[in-house]
Amino acid sequence: MPRDHHYYVYLLTNKHGNVMYVGVTNDLRRRLYEHKTKQVPGFTAKYNVDKLVYFEETSDVHAAIAREKEIKKWRREKKDALVVTMNPEWRDLSDDWEGDLSLRSR
Repeated sequence: MPRDHHYYVYLLTNKHGNVMYVGVTNDLRRRLYEHKTKQVPGFTAKYNVDKLVYFEETSDVHAAIAREKEIKKWRREKKDALVVTMNPEWRDLSDDWEGDLSLRSR
């Protein structure tokens, strides 16, 4: 039986909303948990970027990677406008997820 694949392009910001990160993953909950717990050193850990403000889902890994690259090239104003389409209040969308992120990603 073929497995359904899901890929996510996502945008994170910090609590002040002045830094933005664009990423792609096949497990959004696991990846967000890694960002929130700073398991991977780098940009998001350094600048406390762990607030999920936007995401898209696709079953095509190539489309997800292409979309991530496309969004990364955009000016900040265009990224902000994209976020507003899904999340006009810029709240952390992961707040809607119940329980511990680490448990739900398994």
